[in-house]
Amino acid sequence: MTAKRTAILLAVVFVAYAGLLGWRGVLLIGTGDPVAIVLGIAVLVIPLLGAYLVWRELQFGRQTEVLARELEASGGLPVDDLPRRPSGRIDRAAADEAFRRYRAEAEAAPDDWRVWFRLSTAYDAAGDRKRARQSMRTAIAQHAQSS
Repeated sequence: MTAKRTAILLAVVFVAYAGLLGWRGVLLIGTGDPVAIVLGIAVLVIPLLGAYLVWRELQFGRQTEVLARELEASGGLPVDDLPRRPSGRIDRAAADEAFRRYRAEAEAAPDDWRVWFRLSTAYDAAGDRKRARQSMRTAIAQHAQSS
């Protein structure tokens, strides 16, 4: 729940920032100076791009939450059984076998979103955010196709 509140707070802060930045863009356009007009238009594009990126991340989070709830309801949430160091971090060398197993499951059942979800959580626990997000996007796409 804390992550959700943080995301909402950051979205509210972004909206305030985008509003202030957008207002500056309007003021620049209102000067009538050609250079200021071009700069004002450029300043207006930044909040639009930012709004799209924030919306996309919030959608990703919402879709991930939907999948997690569905897995929880069916008792299929993945168990964090990856080997850890005394510090609590994943021991990547010892976890390679588990990753191979998860990847083999994903290759054997490429249309099963549950397998991709489990692979994503394993990558996330190991700190490999890029692969975790990529696997979760695959899980989301497979879930949408199966629904």
